[in-house]
Amino acid sequence: MCAAEQNRQTILRMMEPRPGSTLLDVGCADGADTIPLMQRVQAQRTIGLELADKFIEPARARGVDVIQADITAPWPVGDGSIDVVHSNQVIEHVAATDHFMREIRRVLRPSGYAVVSTNNLASWHNIVALILGWQPLPCHVSDEVVVGNPLALEEMRYGVDIHRHLRIFTGRALAGLAQAHGLQVERAVGSGYYPLGRRASQFMARVDPRHAAYLVQRYIPALPGSVAG
Repeated sequence: MCAAEQNRQTILRMMEPRPGSTLLDVGCADGADTIPLMQRVQAQRTIGLELADKFIEPARARGVDVIQADITAPWPVGDGSIDVVHSNQVIEHVAATDHFMREIRRVLRPSGYAVVSTNNLASWHNIVALILGWQPLPCHVSDEVVVGNPLALEEMRYGVDIHRHLRIFTGRALAGLAQAHGLQVERAVGSGYYPLGRRASQFMARVDPRHAAYLVQRYIPALPGSVAG
């Protein structure tokens, strides 16, 4: 099981069932990863926000109510209308991360929750890259080429449809950003642990989440007066 699949499984475990709820998948792509979320949450309605034309119809065919939207603009979703928000490997692709967290807070019902996952800047493979004087693989510096790390594989090199990573987080920074915009961190874990195998990776991600490959955090709306300054 690769680190990305371990991350998807970790996310599923963080998703609490909410029978009859409305689920919002921010950056739903073709909807393939949305289906297990729908089943886990037991959502009555699933809305997907997606910009790329090629993903819209495949996601709709899977039962996702897709709204084509630029998530750096106001989300076309009503205030307090969503029970569960999910976003995996999306926030690192946008510069407007304050807007991203602010919109999650706006659309969540008072009883709702959100699960956000992204790359971990503090993972050991990124730390080792920096020690060697290499660019960490998740940290893109060009819109056209992958440079700075000799381990970058050919398939990592950019195609015309690949969006670059603009902001990479440590767990502390991701939690702090969420808290600054009215979200309380209810749980924070790590997943994946390069370059270990499946079992060792799962074990190390549990005992040392600070240096895992991916961050997974669950938020609930913060009480008035509890927002970080």
